[in-house]
Amino acid sequence: MPFTLATWNINSVRLREGLVLQLLKAEAPDVLCLQECKSPVDKIPMAGFAALGYSHMVARGQKGYNGVAILSKLPIQEVAANDYASLGHARHVAGQLENGVTIHNFYVPAGGDKPDRAVNEKFGQKLDYLAEMRDDFAANKPQKAILVGDLNIAPREDDVWDHKKLLKVVSHTPVEVDALEEVRQAGDWVDVTRAHLPEGRLYSWWSYRSPDWDGADKGRRLDHVWATPDIAPQSHSSRILREVRGWEQPSDHAPVFATFDV
Repeated sequence: MPFTLATWNINSVRLREGLVLQLLKAEAPDVLCLQECKSPVDKIPMAGFAALGYSHMVARGQKGYNGVAILSKLPIQEVAANDYASLGHARHVAGQLENGVTIHNFYVPAGGDKPDRAVNEKFGQKLDYLAEMRDDFAANKPQKAILVGDLNIAPREDDVWDHKKLLKVVSHTPVEVDALEEVRQAGDWVDVTRAHLPEGRLYSWWSYRSPDWDGADKGRRLDHVWATPDIAPQSHSSRILREVRGWEQPSDHAPVFATFDV
């Protein structure tokens, strides 16, 4: 059963409900994973999504911060919602489709401004979160699974606009990149996006601070689609919808897509 999946940090699902509806109408993915929903689950505006066929949802939310949701045309059952690093944040939910594929939706902590846990508690929380993800996947090897979300790390040199300038900037520091690679290896995850688009600069996030985000193009690939080796070969058609970053009152992230013939 082929299905298309998208992941998008929406930066408030209630504020940007119209943009979600616009994407669903234009692209019609079977599954849409949202991060930074900034809403309690019961306040997520499901009526409009359901009217377009997205009648299924698994989610974790909280008022004003964090939050993850999986909207689906296909029946989906919640199978996990882990509080890594015991932060008490709504940053993970996992659902299983009827074909047995488990989808993990993550919003990894951003990590603050200074890449030093001695002076920046948020950076330490980020590293602890990644370490617990690693340990969990090592102890419970995932199978027939997809991991998506805003992982808040751009791992490759061509995942950022200037590798050397960003080596000391949170999201591209060596300690973060190494930590994310340990997570990937622990679960034997395949970076699906880069498997399909192996060459060249590739971004999914552009700062609000840039007055000309498109022209300056100082982006980073913070949003990811991974899959376990048993289904990664059945994936194809990865793409990032860059133009969505230019929609009216946009999120600072663009959606990332992939299709799986599973």
